Amino acid sequence: MDPPEAGDRQDRAKCEEPKRHTVSAVSKLDLTIDANSATAPFEQVRTQIASAVAAGQLSAGTKLPTVRQLATDLGLAPNTVARAYRELEADAVIATHGRGGTFVRSDVLDEPTAHSGAADLARAAASDYVHTVRRLGLNSQEAARLVQNTWNEG
Repeated sequence: MDPPEAGDRQDRAKCEEPKRHTVSAVSKLDLTIDANSATAPFEQVRTQIASAVAAGQLSAGTKLPTVRQLATDLGLAPNTVARAYRELEADAVIATHGRGGTFVRSDVLDEPTAHSGAADLARAAASDYVHTVRRLGLNSQEAARLVQNTWNEG
């Protein structure tokens, strides 16, 4: 059997790669810290993330890097990034879910008592989906991947 051509391998690799929704979008925003700025580094981080959310570059539900990871990426102390995250959370821009991670705030996900027609329908659909995939024997990672694949196809 002849070895596959380079082009064939590349085409196959493209087909085999799962489509992904970016969950660490902050690293793709190229946050920059100006050490010579009169603005404190935590405020630079806070402002850049808040601006990205306001501009729609970070959508509701997007997972942010951990404090340690973002601090490492930016060459800052973890406490500096932690302060930026605390202030963003106080401003209701992000929501922290303990070990679950930090996410761009979503009224549907982060305000379970908020009732709107769309939020209630989304919760009901999610509940139905979870019951169905559990009954089929899928775990949460498999269920989430199915949702992600379907989302990316649409």
